[in-house]
Amino acid sequence: MKNNRYINRELSWLDFNARVLQEAGDQSVPLIERLRFLGIFSNNLDEFFQVRYATVKRIAQSKKSGKKALGGLEASDLLENITHEVIIQQQESAKILAEIETELEQENIHFINEKQVSSSQAIFLTDYFIQKVSPALVTVILKEEEQDFTDNKAFLAIKMELDQSKEDNEDKFLYAFIELPKELDRFVVLPDEGDKQYLMMLDDLIRYHFRLIFSMFQFNHIEGHMVKITRDAELDIEEDVGKSYVEKIIDSVKDRLDGDPVRLVYDKTIDPHTLKIVMSKLGIDTTDSLIPGGRYHHRRDYMNFPSLNRSELLYNRFPPLELKGLPLHQNLLSAIAQKDYLMYAPYHNFSYVIKFLREAALDPKVRSIKITLYRLATVSQVASSLVNAAKNGKKVLVQIELQARFDEENNIHVAEQLEAAGIQLVFGVPGLKVHTKICVIEREEGNKTKRYGFISTGNFNESTAKIYTDYTLFTSHQKILKDVVKVFNFLEVNYKLKEYQHLIVSPHYTFNTLIRLIDKEIQNIKDGKSALIRLKLNNITNYKLIDKLYEASCAGVTIEMIVRGVCCLIPGVKGMSENIKVISVIDKFLEHPRVYIFHNDGDSKMYISSADLMTRNIDNRVEVACPIYDKNLQKQLLDTFLISWQDNVKARLVNTKIKNEFVKSNDAPIRSQWETYTYFKSILGS
Repeated sequence: MKNNRYINRELSWLDFNARVLQEAGDQSVPLIERLRFLGIFSNNLDEFFQVRYATVKRIAQSKKSGKKALGGLEASDLLENITHEVIIQQQESAKILAEIETELEQENIHFINEKQVSSSQAIFLTDYFIQKVSPALVTVILKEEEQDFTDNKAFLAIKMELDQSKEDNEDKFLYAFIELPKELDRFVVLPDEGDKQYLMMLDDLIRYHFRLIFSMFQFNHIEGHMVKITRDAELDIEEDVGKSYVEKIIDSVKDRLDGDPVRLVYDKTIDPHTLKIVMSKLGIDTTDSLIPGGRYHHRRDYMNFPSLNRSELLYNRFPPLELKGLPLHQNLLSAIAQKDYLMYAPYHNFSYVIKFLREAALDPKVRSIKITLYRLATVSQVASSLVNAAKNGKKVLVQIELQARFDEENNIHVAEQLEAAGIQLVFGVPGLKVHTKICVIEREEGNKTKRYGFISTGNFNESTAKIYTDYTLFTSHQKILKDVVKVFNFLEVNYKLKEYQHLIVSPHYTFNTLIRLIDKEIQNIKDGKSALIRLKLNNITNYKLIDKLYEASCAGVTIEMIVRGVCCLIPGVKGMSENIKVISVIDKFLEHPRVYIFHNDGDSKMYISSADLMTRNIDNRVEVACPIYDKNLQKQLLDTFLISWQDNVKARLVNTKIKNEFVKSNDAPIRSQWETYTYFKSILGS
């Protein structure tokens, strides 16, 4: 499973998703939130198979070893390891779901299936089916000739035993697929009966109406089993010089729908012959990952499990806070002209980003706005603000990344809206994704032009900002913003390399700069000075940087790391990494910021960044790490890091002998996300 220096990236990712599953199984987590964690677990697994498993499968099919890229494992062996681990996790998730459903019944929340419908419920369900479900159903009768079944779908595989006493029925069996409509809620909420609440899965609602759906057939028996197909989601972009970049992305997204299958999850009670027909129609062969399961699949839908007006079964809300000294009704640019502000969403109100852009759109002295966009909300106030600015005569430049995985279609739609408003679009650098999160505006003040801007660790997305934790620095630091302008210049004219005085910018400078910063800590320890490195990341997979951290550990540098997801580094190994400790915090919010803190013998260097320590972020993307210079903001950054580091409720030890062991402490419980909110609330009230 691992060699003596690194954990395999894919297996580390499965360890991360096991931490998500731990939350679903945690009795202290509110009941409906546990169901939603099951949905997150399933959604993560879907994307894993579409991307990472598909990549390993490509390596295996190429007959190449892949050992170097896969942490010492053969690709074929890794596929087997993944499938084995996923089956174990799927079994655990099914067990947890059964436990949750039992607890829901104790809360008077009941699931019914198609065989448990009362007469009063039948009237409601049939009306619901006719009005909402039937018009959205896609039902396909399977034939011997070739048929087109594409996309990642969850559907019912139907087997009908025909009544052969009828003249029209020449065949004994008829087979069909019924796709689960994506646009409909998976959970049908029925009318309450007294103090009891009832729900039905959409699958069972469809089963209940089989005779209505297939009324034109004469059959003695009908059954439907859930099947779910996952396909390779890698974009293969054409080299057709006759097509625009947008056209190439559109065509690639369409081609993704017909990607090679990489996983089939199916109801293990399905008839073997029916399963064989399903596999044939979907192009599944024995090399693909076959995952037997229970009656229901596509558990990602549990992410949107209804609240049912049961607040006691949900997390307490954290009303977002204002920044101290910067109320939202105040003019932001005037305040930012005086000092920097550090927003930490969702503890702070993401509306500051929208307010900044709205002010810039209306301010007659603002001449231009430049911004990078990676993932946007479906209905985006950010995009609306930029259109507003263009209508007010501002020169607006937007770098929009069309290859933001699984958001390509939405980004193409947004790009078309922005272009129609007269906004200049930049589609990035060939071979590089633009993942940086930056914005700069230019404002005439007297005879000079002054810049204002913000730099973030996360997307400018008001929807995900409610659940992703991310830092955003609002600043009028002219030298930092001069570097930001250089990044935009590089995006427009990318054959000219820029030199940056303050920002750390990928792909040209991040690796070497981080190496120098680590080397400085190593030298400090050799000189008898204090040395300490603190990192907060989503992922760390770059072996060269891991080796450098091992070198620092061997020199005696203490290294504290908070890594939410993939971690290929192995901490705590004598003679290699004994001075490194890694924890992961999984809780209500998704921990998303990247923070680099280097002690520097007491003169700390602190950065917030869009870049994880992965090869793709360092070598294959445009990323920005921004220094935090203000001493008060440095304190906030360090304080919030330490709150997470001291978590003894939701923190797990990473890559130790006991997988995902919770951090144990005899001290008073510290739940870092709750404590972080309290921390900022106390600052606001001080």
